[in-house]
Amino acid sequence: MMLTKCLPLIWLSLVTLCAGRTLYQLPGKGVKDDTKQPIQTSRPFNIAHRGSNGEIPEETKAAYLRAIEEGTDFIETDILSSKDGVLICFHDVILDLTTDVASRKEFADRNRTYDVQGFKITGFFTFDFTLKELKTLRTKQRYAFRDQQYNGKYPIITFEEFLAIARDAPRVVGIYPEIKNPVLMNQHVKWPGGKRFEDKVVETLKKHGYGGAYLSKQWLNKPLFIQSFAPSSLVYISNLTDSPKVLLIDDVTMPTQDTNQTYAEITSDTYFTYIKEYVVGIGPWKDTIVPVTNNYMLTPTDLVKRAHAHNLQVHPYTYRNENQFLHFNFSQDPYMEYEYWIKEIGVDGLFTDFTGSLHNYQEWASPLPDTSSKSTRQLLSHIASLVRPYAKA
Repeated sequence: MMLTKCLPLIWLSLVTLCAGRTLYQLPGKGVKDDTKQPIQTSRPFNIAHRGSNGEIPEETKAAYLRAIEEGTDFIETDILSSKDGVLICFHDVILDLTTDVASRKEFADRNRTYDVQGFKITGFFTFDFTLKELKTLRTKQRYAFRDQQYNGKYPIITFEEFLAIARDAPRVVGIYPEIKNPVLMNQHVKWPGGKRFEDKVVETLKKHGYGGAYLSKQWLNKPLFIQSFAPSSLVYISNLTDSPKVLLIDDVTMPTQDTNQTYAEITSDTYFTYIKEYVVGIGPWKDTIVPVTNNYMLTPTDLVKRAHAHNLQVHPYTYRNENQFLHFNFSQDPYMEYEYWIKEIGVDGLFTDFTGSLHNYQEWASPLPDTSSKSTRQLLSHIASLVRPYAKA
């Protein structure tokens, strides 16, 4: 009789198993480091762009937990600084678009104008607020067409809080921090001893055990890519850490943040020969790899082929499920987009706002046998534990 009552739960577990979706515990379940499932390196990396921010407001703990639950390989974040020099996870240098700062009357006098990469930008800048003040703000979705139910629920997190999320994951989850706007940060935030923004980032990573060349034992234990749009920052930190670095590449119209080099200059073979001494890959905007006109993709460039010829990985950004972002070539199907970029273009990693979609696609198209087998054993063990008490009864 008791066993009969347990059957619906067993049936639900079996349905989940047959669906092919790997089950992942949420962080904080007490999984020991030496028993953690290692990061996969046999297929392109699933990089959670600001967490699973297609579902939950970006760069929040909840967005990163969702991404881990959905099976991401890396959680990505943008690092900025507060007025008092604390590293925070936030994308924009202004707080206006993804927090409630504009409605907070106590901060009305913080609305200011600064020069950012040659543009006059007005807003509430992160470096005009102390960490204590930033923690009073609440985040919101960037896009109105995304789920708004989480607006006002989650605070801004610090870089160290972000590292703790990866540390507490039930499997090995990599991190992918961006040194964001280093020129601006170094202009407006001063650290003791004349240290630079980049110094503080690397110090924090080392404090938490991050380091090691790509695929080294230390790296596999705590996987990490450091990214930046500023080439000089990547060259600078190469003297501080051997962790792998990735040069981000903006639109063809945008020069580099710090060296004022053009897109053509930094994607030339001559430049690749130079920069590969400091980085393991590039992170281009995907529409520069395959140009787009009237929302239709054109003939691909040779950027990926040439990068690979220089032994550079290619991790394009950003893949999003919504029709507002999908090109007409993919018939409003994000799985078709993943198929194209992985199978046709041959990229090595993808920054996505929807980690669950990319994970599902990869599990169907290129499943990881060892991972799937382990997940199956765990699920069967779980089912057995449900049945055992009633069998004894």
